[in-house]
Amino acid sequence: MRLTVKEITDKKGKGEKVVTLTAYDFSMAGLLDQSGVDILLVGDSVGMVCLGYESTVPVTMRDMLHHTKAVSRAARRSLVVADMPFGSFQRSPESAARNAARLLKEGGADAVKIEGGSERLEIVKSLRNADIPVMGHLGLTPQRATELGGYKLQGKTPEEASRMLEDAAKLERAGIFSLVLECIPAELARQITAKVKIPTIGIGAGPYCDGQVLVLYDFLGLQEAMRPRFVRVYAPVGEIIKKAVTAYRKDVLEGKYPSLAESFTGNQKPSFKRVKAKRGK
Repeated sequence: MRLTVKEITDKKGKGEKVVTLTAYDFSMAGLLDQSGVDILLVGDSVGMVCLGYESTVPVTMRDMLHHTKAVSRAARRSLVVADMPFGSFQRSPESAARNAARLLKEGGADAVKIEGGSERLEIVKSLRNADIPVMGHLGLTPQRATELGGYKLQGKTPEEASRMLEDAAKLERAGIFSLVLECIPAELARQITAKVKIPTIGIGAGPYCDGQVLVLYDFLGLQEAMRPRFVRVYAPVGEIIKKAVTAYRKDVLEGKYPSLAESFTGNQKPSFKRVKAKRGK
């Protein structure tokens, strides 16, 4: 059984951290799910790490549905949250509710995430009236990165910090169940976390949040073009892959792969062994 929204929100009162990672495909989502990740976030970051876009803005509903379906098929324990891409919710609360419903009905997500503060209150209320769980997102909101001056620290001035504190409280009252805080000062994240009763999930927001999220490709060292200073690479998979491919190329060029033992003979029946994944409870 997947974790529920209530089980996620209850973690704050229990003093339990919320572990979140992004996921974009079936195989990787399955590994994360089996490893005990609480939330699989199908981020619109898929545009930059998988689709080759320079920002998240070009990502479409079609893209998000495609990747959300793949992740949802793998998730047995983890709550699945899908980003609402740029243009899918700004037009009106009604169109936002329709698009969010698609991510749940067609994509298999359990909730959606929307970037923005007070300007999104009517949209959040519309989604909540439609029984769609919503995760909020304040601080560096990548869909507005150009407007914000690039991928930079937000909430640095007293005015910005005060506005973000107010926005967090307003979003909570509107009905969000958790709040991503991206690239803001650690002290501001601490104040927001103390102010709201819902879990805060930090990314580049210091250690005081109720949980943390990282982009999977950063976490695994697969992103070489851009790596934020707050990212900790837990496994240098990018280097491992390059070494493996180099070894494979060498073996092919030298005729060492495949060996005769790895080849079929005329009197053999091809056999393929399926390994059944161990699912979490």
